[in-house]
Amino acid sequence: MKRISCLLSLLLVLTPAAHVFAAGQKTDNLEHVKRSVAKLGVGSKARATITLNNGSKVKGYVYSAGDEDLVMRDRKTDAATTIRYADVKNVDDNRGHRNAMLAVIFVAIGAAVTIAAVFGAIARND
Repeated sequence: MKRISCLLSLLLVLTPAAHVFAAGQKTDNLEHVKRSVAKLGVGSKARATITLNNGSKVKGYVYSAGDEDLVMRDRKTDAATTIRYADVKNVDDNRGHRNAMLAVIFVAIGAAVTIAAVFGAIARND
């Protein structure tokens, strides 16, 4: 009985601390989202996919960014969507094509290996 009362007392003491910790994490996410949007910049080259807390995604480019919200525009329809930073879960930048970049890297590595093998064969035969 004494252990149960100690455990309940400990839970009552730690509950407010958990709320403070959770609020701190939300603020950290808000600052992270603001930094991510600032890193993207604004304009048609600032392409991004914004994942909201409700699970929906908004694709387009960052048209403008303020202190409390940002405006995304769809690249095809040019429709504007205002999004509050507090509603954003994740920001993914779409500035580069990852697969194309990887293909170029692998082709360059393959060409370097082929050239090294050809020069090695020529040097061995001389």
